Amino acid sequence: MLSPRQVVDYALQRRALLADVRAGRVGREEVCDAGAYLLRAARFHGTSAGRACPVCRHEELAQVSWVFGESLRHVSGSARSAADLEQLAAQVADFSVHVVEVCTECRWNHLVRSFVLGTGRPRRGRRSAGG
Repeated sequence: MLSPRQVVDYALQRRALLADVRAGRVGREEVCDAGAYLLRAARFHGTSAGRACPVCRHEELAQVSWVFGESLRHVSGSARSAADLEQLAAQVADFSVHVVEVCTECRWNHLVRSFVLGTGRPRRGRRSAGG
């Protein structure tokens, strides 16, 4: 069971941006700009958000979880599944998760929420033999 800490919800920011798009203050090309790496991650690692894209209304949104943290080493900056998050949370002291919603049709993408996972305990370093 995951216990997220320091949760930040970006729903208000998302709502304001979508209002600006609908009012014509922000162009669709400015918000529908997901790169190839994000689109690929949405297709292969994404889970259903359970709602249609707010811009094109055609495609169901995917949610992708990205992990960041020094203690993750080479895993930092990669998309991870829910099972991966649980495994990492049991092994690593602290790392950040950024959940992004993505439309693979029109390329809409927006940060939905971020939070911290992990044991909360620093990992013990190995003792050196020479003191």
